[in-house]
Amino acid sequence: MHDQTKLLVLKPDNDSATPLYLQFSHKLAAAIHAGFWKADDPLPSERTFCEVLGISRVTARKALDLIFAQGLILRRQGSGTYITPKLEQPLSRLTNLSEMLKQRGFRPASQWLRREIRQANSEEILRLNLAADSRVAYLERLRLANEVVMAVECTTLPEQYVSDPEKIGASLYDFMREANLGVVRAIQNIGAVNATEALAKFTGIEVGTAMLHLTRLGFLEDGTAIELTHSWFRSDYYDFVVELYR
Repeated sequence: MHDQTKLLVLKPDNDSATPLYLQFSHKLAAAIHAGFWKADDPLPSERTFCEVLGISRVTARKALDLIFAQGLILRRQGSGTYITPKLEQPLSRLTNLSEMLKQRGFRPASQWLRREIRQANSEEILRLNLAADSRVAYLERLRLANEVVMAVECTTLPEQYVSDPEKIGASLYDFMREANLGVVRAIQNIGAVNATEALAKFTGIEVGTAMLHLTRLGFLEDGTAIELTHSWFRSDYYDFVVELYR
């Protein structure tokens, strides 16, 4: 949206009873959701908005403060204001996060923290239906989009299916498909948690910041539970969406 004349659709109505800054913030938020700008694109400056829309600096600043509070924009000191690379994941179907990121214009990446074989803990034994002395492949990694850490993810799989976790590359699900271990069904639970010191360190947020905690139990076609994943997502970068029908 380099053509400044396109910004005119954001112009507030001086005759409306709604304060100008609220009108502008609502229009700007709608434009961001509609894809006027891509993730990580720079937002026009306050000065540009004032000149094109004929609004005051106070009006522009108050509106931008509101959409900043909503997590729609990022402020980078000395650089400017940018569109937050936020991802909405539908909950009605199984999705490959890396592929979904690519489809939406993000650059996905993973940073492995741990790939090892260890003894299964009590949760893993229960949820993956394992014997008490079972061992599992434990995978811990950071999930990135446009070089920003969006999530911390820990995945456990029975050792009988993944005896050498070091062979898993950038995509866990690609590895599983190649090994004929495709997940066809999953149960997901979502809750809200506060960032621990470890999660805050990995994601660059403050300790105690709200995060989304997703637990997924994945099943093979024959009903075998094969994957237990815990993911902690930054709530300012990630939303879960459910589409409902009557």
